[in-house]
Amino acid sequence: MLAAIRQFAKSWVAAVLIGLLIVSFAVWGIRDVFQGRIGDEVIKAGSRVVTSADFRREYDKYRKAVEQQAGRPITPEMADTNGVDRQVLNGLATREAFAEMLHRMGIRPSDKLLVAEIEKIPAFFDPISGRFDKRTFQQRLAENGLTPQTFDQVLRDEMAAQHWGAGVGEGLQAPRAYGAMMAILATETRDVSYFAVTPADVAAVAPPTDAQLTAFMKENAAQITRPEMRVLTIVRFSPQAVAVDGPVDEAELKKLYDFRKDTFSKPETRSIVQIPAKDAAAAQQIVARLNKGEAPAAVAKALGVDPIAYQDKPRTALADRRVADAAFRLAAGQVAQVQGELGLAVVKVLAVTPGRTVTLEEARPMLVAELRKTAAAQKVYDQTQAYDQAHQGGADLAASAQKAGVPVVTVGPITQQGVDSQGRPVAGLTQKIVETAFNLPAGGESDLIDAGEGESFAVRVDRIVPPAMPPLADIRADLERVWVGRERVRRMEARANELAERVRKGETLQTVAASAGLRLGRITELSRQGAGQRQDLSPQVIGGAFNAKSGEVFVAPGREFAYLVGRVDAIRTQPGPVAAMLAEQARPQVTQALFREIAESAQRSAREKLKVRMDVNRARAAVGMEPLDAKTGNKAASKAEPKA
Repeated sequence: MLAAIRQFAKSWVAAVLIGLLIVSFAVWGIRDVFQGRIGDEVIKAGSRVVTSADFRREYDKYRKAVEQQAGRPITPEMADTNGVDRQVLNGLATREAFAEMLHRMGIRPSDKLLVAEIEKIPAFFDPISGRFDKRTFQQRLAENGLTPQTFDQVLRDEMAAQHWGAGVGEGLQAPRAYGAMMAILATETRDVSYFAVTPADVAAVAPPTDAQLTAFMKENAAQITRPEMRVLTIVRFSPQAVAVDGPVDEAELKKLYDFRKDTFSKPETRSIVQIPAKDAAAAQQIVARLNKGEAPAAVAKALGVDPIAYQDKPRTALADRRVADAAFRLAAGQVAQVQGELGLAVVKVLAVTPGRTVTLEEARPMLVAELRKTAAAQKVYDQTQAYDQAHQGGADLAASAQKAGVPVVTVGPITQQGVDSQGRPVAGLTQKIVETAFNLPAGGESDLIDAGEGESFAVRVDRIVPPAMPPLADIRADLERVWVGRERVRRMEARANELAERVRKGETLQTVAASAGLRLGRITELSRQGAGQRQDLSPQVIGGAFNAKSGEVFVAPGREFAYLVGRVDAIRTQPGPVAAMLAEQARPQVTQALFREIAESAQRSAREKLKVRMDVNRARAAVGMEPLDAKTGNKAASKAEPKA
């Protein structure tokens, strides 16, 4: 919407520096990223340096976030193809440049503010006390590959950006004229007359010749070329493949039951109240009053002590072992004086919930399943050991699998997406197997790879089928259908433009439509807000209707297989009072859009002023990618693979 306002107003406000907490990973270009650097500097922004290790950590964090959002792993090849390394590199360069600019301007949160902010973060709280804990703080940082110093700097940068953004944005408000323009655009309605040119309104398309199809294939080589495919031999080790349903050893079953009995059973629990006593006389007084039926809380209050209550707790929940032993010997309602490890006390048992021991027969199904699972895991372990020993001794994948007694399976050819030549998923393939296979050369064999959940695999690349254009005969039918469809579209567009030109030269829309035998249609009160709900109108038709002036003719592809020739008959806006009210309501939204654009300009300004330097190849090396050629920005050719 703001872009439409800018076009409407023909001018915009010059951007000023402002802070944002989140820096977008926008690609800013790689004009300066190939210059050599001294030391391990991936990014240099004033006094701030991002090393290879820093870049690797940020890259991994960004990649994991993308994987979580996409719901599937991002392979190194996918990341390279989509320029993930350069997105992260440019995002980091912008973030560091902006932080450096804030520092130079004196926006520096104090240590006191920093500590106060850290102590508010729940991730660093002790689970028992519910307060900030230094050990938990250091543990959480270590789990995420951060040091306290690194985290302090990141948080300090974010706080500085927040403070500056809050200060500058506090009085920011878009001019009323911008709100008025949004109101005009939002409330405007249009009437449009149109007619449609369909395939029936143009000459039939003759079947293409071989020469035409061959030329069409060359024009669309990138889309038609079949990707690299590979034939694989795979050996998989899985507990499910070796699991058996036969009887289990009864002695082992009894042994496991005895070991696990306590975890199956429910212990006896009791509700107990414990009242501390200063001496034997006080203890006797407490016992007497409790035996008379006085409430434990009232007795404790009268003596100036706090009672300790245990509600339906097992013996192990009581802090004092001697008190626990005594309390669990009493019957419900009984009171006793106990010399505990932590002092003299009086306990009263309020209620007893008996425990329950699960019998062997009750636990049998669970124990049998556990024994079978353990046996299967042991068998898989023995198989992998036998395989690994044979493979390390020089045997190939098939021979090693035979030594281990595990079958191999050959699949393919498959693509890097794990599908066959018809685009169908291949059963049994996982993303990890495919990723491993496409990182091997022809004839290469992987080591055993952990696949999770007790499974593992090894894979061999038997053959690599390089990318190639398919023979014309293999795709003639599909190619011919697409070619004919394209020609129909071209003819419909040409016919629509021809008829539109007649209207532009003075003929009426009705006359032109009638001469071509086409039916005239009409759209009334079309608004920008309601246009998206019109299932009969394509985005191109909607765009044409709102970009044209009153009386102007436009041509656009329709929702169906047709081209529309349309004319804007009328443009209406809301009356003054309504528009004024809507304009004022729109100002906050316009202000937010203005704020975002100012922030983007601030980030660009920081990078340009500091002349940020980036080393893209050092960054790529940090994440295991091949270097790029400084002139072309493409992968540099290796000695084994010379440039064509």
